[in-house]
Amino acid sequence: MTQPDDELLFLPLGGAGEIGMNLNLYGCRGKWLMLDLGVTFADESMPGLDVLMPDPSFIVERRDELLAIVLTHAHEDHLGAVPDLWPLLRCPVYATPFAASVLARKLHEVGLQDEVPVTVVPLGGRLSLPPFDLEFVTMTHSIPEPNAVAIRTPHGLLLHTGDWKIDPDPLIGEVTDEAALRRLGADGVLAMIGDSTNVFVPGEAGSEAEVRRQLAEVVGAQKALVAVTCFASNLARVESIARAAVAVGRHPVLVGRALHRMIDAAQENGYLTDFPVTVSERDAGRLPRDRVCLICTGSQGEPRAALARLVSGENRDITLRPGDSVVFSSRVIPGNEKSIGRLQNQLVAMGVTVITDRDADIHVSGHPARDELVRLYQWIRPRIAVPVHGEHRHMVEHAALARTCQVPTAVVAPNGSLVRLAPGPAEVIDHVPVGRLARDGTRLVSVDDAGLRDRRKMLWNGAAVAVLVLDASGRLKAHPRLTVQGIGGDAAAVTEAVAAGTAALRAAVADLSDSEARDDAIVGEAARQAVRRVFKSRFDKKPLTDVQVVRI
Repeated sequence: MTQPDDELLFLPLGGAGEIGMNLNLYGCRGKWLMLDLGVTFADESMPGLDVLMPDPSFIVERRDELLAIVLTHAHEDHLGAVPDLWPLLRCPVYATPFAASVLARKLHEVGLQDEVPVTVVPLGGRLSLPPFDLEFVTMTHSIPEPNAVAIRTPHGLLLHTGDWKIDPDPLIGEVTDEAALRRLGADGVLAMIGDSTNVFVPGEAGSEAEVRRQLAEVVGAQKALVAVTCFASNLARVESIARAAVAVGRHPVLVGRALHRMIDAAQENGYLTDFPVTVSERDAGRLPRDRVCLICTGSQGEPRAALARLVSGENRDITLRPGDSVVFSSRVIPGNEKSIGRLQNQLVAMGVTVITDRDADIHVSGHPARDELVRLYQWIRPRIAVPVHGEHRHMVEHAALARTCQVPTAVVAPNGSLVRLAPGPAEVIDHVPVGRLARDGTRLVSVDDAGLRDRRKMLWNGAAVAVLVLDASGRLKAHPRLTVQGIGGDAAAVTEAVAAGTAALRAAVADLSDSEARDDAIVGEAARQAVRRVFKSRFDKKPLTDVQVVRI
């Protein structure tokens, strides 16, 4: 069932049942086409990890049948995994100019700039990858050059919306190509595979032009240094902050490498050509504080981003002081509530005023609210709706909304669901294994990797190391040694527990039979269990325990 024959298949491996980490596959006549290959970001439950991505094992096993990776736009959750996963796939990549520029910089960082074959497709361009014929449709979003992709197949026309909204004044880039979408609807669309992010939000997302006006008022009202944080990829917002700063007599300062990279990529493609003159971080530290406006990355509380470094005092040139203000011109991405809350609490404790979208209209989403979804369904009139780009609750609600828009069939297909779109009724016909990979230093590992599991255990339970020195027959030749780390309780309680653990080690060895005492594996397991029992009884913790058996 997982080999496309004379049928049209859709298979999400990432981004369906979650927000982020998008990987979508379309199958027909023995070939597969991939739309997007993105990442998401690890949270505090995954210590030592920054980036997660979908496990592409299914398509890696079939990479001879994979025609290409087609990127809808330049957000990390749509192209961020290409540098890591392309070596497993080794297929052509297609993108419009801005996304290609962003990707080129990422490939250069890992030395793949001369290996990955990236073809630039013009806005509104066409691409033939038989049995698929693709047409890029210009949309609006919170980044330049977002695209829907119309996919013509022997079984009918599909529309993959990508990330989008309807903004009459996006400030950067073109407005949504309503004429092209209406034309596709008139041609007859078999299925629309679409963004579910804001399906619970009534009305419309709102326009970037209104945010620009509000930001000018907010920045102008601050008395001391002001920092505004937003997504580096939202270049219209970045430009709005810079213009707001200039309008009230402040010097805009870009803080964070991602901002510089994004602006460089934009200017390479003809955007932001009249961006206001900025001041370096070093020079900003010498200016009067009421004449400075910082533009920072880190709106999601990322520990290594520019704003977090300002809060921790790691920025050598600029400091935050009581009376300063930090403006969060962004929304809280689900899953980031704790990290953002922690950062905002730190700011308030420092005497810094925190301003969010609850205090002023300083953010609009890049995703369609309900009225915009309804309007797109009115233009496209698909026979099938397949919600993606959302948690499961978003996808179920999107399916219900599609039915109210007179779409005959709506299929909720979380990651791993193999959907047959044609011929016959649209339905889930099979499931394939899915998973997540993590970038752990320079390695790609499964999030179920034994080493990562051990790391999580240490995070919650601490660690212990026991050393047993035995002779060949299994008699102790020295006192057992036990060291622990990350165990709660006061120092006296831990010291007492270590003494009890040491006694338990001696008893565990003494209880072994002669044959058992000669087997290192049996000795090690008996010692491990003895240590864990002691710490479980005293602290309700089971530390990750390593036992070293030394024979002399």
